[in-house]
Amino acid sequence: MGDALIWFITIIGMGFYNIFYALTHLSLWLDWSDNEALMRFIYYGASIELFFALFDIFLVVTVIGLIVPRVMWGCTIALESLANFIGRAAAWVGLLMVLQQVMVVFLQSVFRLGNLTIAPLGFGFTQSVGWFSEELKLYNAIVVALCVTYTFVQGGHVRVDLVYAVVRFRTKKIIDMFGSIFFMVPAAVLTWLYAWFFLWRNLITPKVSASDSLELMLRKSKIVKWNVETIGFSPSGFNGYFLFKILMCTFTALVLLQAVAFFYRSLLEFREGEQSENKYLDKDTLGEGEEAYEGTH
Repeated sequence: MGDALIWFITIIGMGFYNIFYALTHLSLWLDWSDNEALMRFIYYGASIELFFALFDIFLVVTVIGLIVPRVMWGCTIALESLANFIGRAAAWVGLLMVLQQVMVVFLQSVFRLGNLTIAPLGFGFTQSVGWFSEELKLYNAIVVALCVTYTFVQGGHVRVDLVYAVVRFRTKKIIDMFGSIFFMVPAAVLTWLYAWFFLWRNLITPKVSASDSLELMLRKSKIVKWNVETIGFSPSGFNGYFLFKILMCTFTALVLLQAVAFFYRSLLEFREGEQSENKYLDKDTLGEGEEAYEGTH
């Protein structure tokens, strides 16, 4: 028990050191013209060092926020605003998806065209109609991955209340804080660990994995090459499937940030009481007289 406590305190202290070292030696992990820097970026992108560096930032912001609640409210508003901005922007992709589906149906069934050229501003882009048809999967993935935290902020997610609806206000806030820390954060972290290396295995060769040590990855850097996945499900189909892996990592990062925002909001509302419920929350509305349907759309 004593050794575990010493390890925990030590690694928290090392987190502050790692943050300082990373910020003062940016070229060691951001200069991708150097293959060793690229491999360091990949290794530390899903490492215990990164986790505790982020944990240290969370601890510092939380302590400051407990002393100065305006700071915590500011962080909450900023993170929720980020989720709302990204979600509202990505939601328009749904309209693009519908329009492109209609276009594909007409081109295939009515005009019997095999290829389509799009040339905005004089720059031509030619692909088969089947390519544009398969691209619709990407649009669907964008809506799901980038709108999930927006939906959460807006209260439009599906939830099953077994005891939550009948308990007191502050008990609800305790449940919310517990859920954000012990359910949302672990789920996001585990998903990130799988998604991060899943992404890079489709971008470079030789392949990397979570079990690789830093020394092994630095040795691989001598032969590493970019090898972006361009294989589709069909010979002339959509071939940008590495974009789905990027969306998976983006989705996970957004969920992790929203878990922090939800914890902060729940903690602040617990401290300030019922009058602070949904304080500063930028929530969309269906309009006057439609309040009963809000949160269900």
